[in-house]
Amino acid sequence: MVMGVNTNIMALNAQNQLQSSQSEMGKAMERLSSGLRINSAADDAAGLAISERLTSQINGLNQATRNANDGISIAQTAEGAMQESTNILQRMRELSIQSANGSNASSDRAALQKEVSALQDELTRIADTTAFGTQKLLDGTFGSQALQVGAEANQTIDISLRNVSAGSIGGQRIDGAGSAAGTTAAAAANDITADTLTITNSTSLQVANVDVAAADEADDIAAAINAVSSDTGVNATAYTEVEIASDYAAGITAGTIATDQGSTDLTGVTSAQELVDTINADSSNTGLSASIDAESGNVRVASSDGQDIDTTTVTNGAATFTVDSVVDGTAAGSAVDATAQATATMGTVQLDSIDSFTVADGGAGAAAEIFSGTASTLNAVDQVDIGTAAGAQSAISVIDGALASINSSRADLGAIQNRLDSTISNLNNISENATAARSQIQDADFAQETSNLSRSQILQQAGTAMLSQANAAQQNVLSLLG
Repeated sequence: MVMGVNTNIMALNAQNQLQSSQSEMGKAMERLSSGLRINSAADDAAGLAISERLTSQINGLNQATRNANDGISIAQTAEGAMQESTNILQRMRELSIQSANGSNASSDRAALQKEVSALQDELTRIADTTAFGTQKLLDGTFGSQALQVGAEANQTIDISLRNVSAGSIGGQRIDGAGSAAGTTAAAAANDITADTLTITNSTSLQVANVDVAAADEADDIAAAINAVSSDTGVNATAYTEVEIASDYAAGITAGTIATDQGSTDLTGVTSAQELVDTINADSSNTGLSASIDAESGNVRVASSDGQDIDTTTVTNGAATFTVDSVVDGTAAGSAVDATAQATATMGTVQLDSIDSFTVADGGAGAAAEIFSGTASTLNAVDQVDIGTAAGAQSAISVIDGALASINSSRADLGAIQNRLDSTISNLNNISENATAARSQIQDADFAQETSNLSRSQILQQAGTAMLSQANAAQQNVLSLLG
């Protein structure tokens, strides 16, 4: 080894080692002060890229959790308002049943309708004012919105809210006043043609076929439709009503009124009230009930299950005995003089559903004979009028449709709340695991870094001492010159 003074190899070596220990100490201090193992890309380029991707995921998951909680709040707000709408509809249904009772005078029904009208207005007010922040929920403007419940694009759950104002909820209906149904004919049988009815639920697209036999009565057709209601969601109600006009001046000397169930002899009847009493006294035999119409003074006779109401030729002296069908509480104008011939009145078949639906036939024309149309229309709650007995009866099914519609919406909201609860739990689990994974990559190991700091501090002290010794060692050359 050359003993020189221009180049101090020991000092250079000591300097390099000292710089290395200083760098290690600085890095250890940086990690301990920040708590991070990776403070710049130079620390771990691949690790930095991975940890930043995980950070994006974690931040997205945490925001998605907040989004899902907002979705639950929306659902709870809407469902709470629908709960009150349900209470209102239940009260309206109760009032409709009360109004339908024959003990009420027209003034009583008018008083009941006043409350119904107020409740109709309140239903619409609730729908118009229920909001989450400034976003209306139940007036039909919300529609279907996507909740962002994931850290990546298009990871969404849809929430749908329908219009629940009084003008938008009710039942889908086809009335059963066709060319034959709901009419009185001068014959002993109705005019229904054998055919096949096809009922299609426009929402679910479920289809069911119903065979109609020749001369089927309204109750037969309703029973056949109800037999497949689980497939179509369409329910049928049969009802037959006639209005009998007569002065009863000479008294009825011969004649009957009947259904397939049985017949009542009208001989000896001399007044409208006596006709009512005679029919009602034999109700268990025929299934018919009778009352005097408050406005016309005529006798109304009804079959609540929709059987045909038939009369034989009625002998009533010189006076007439006229039978007219009644549809929706109004005499239909197909009156037949029962003093001259027998009559047959076919009932109506009313179809109701929550969803819109259509009815078609196989080509023989039975659909037009039975129904007033082939496509359902909305009978809305705001159209309900229980000022008449017929209106009250009709209101019940309309309100039932509205209740079913709101209950379906509430069930959907309950389901979405439970789904979002599960979504939040899953998001929290993923966020927790992703955070743990990022910690393994990014966080400093304090046990290791404190050891590194202690080691580098000792090495720095030792390196400084050795650099001092290396600088002093060159002075040995002076002893050679002395």
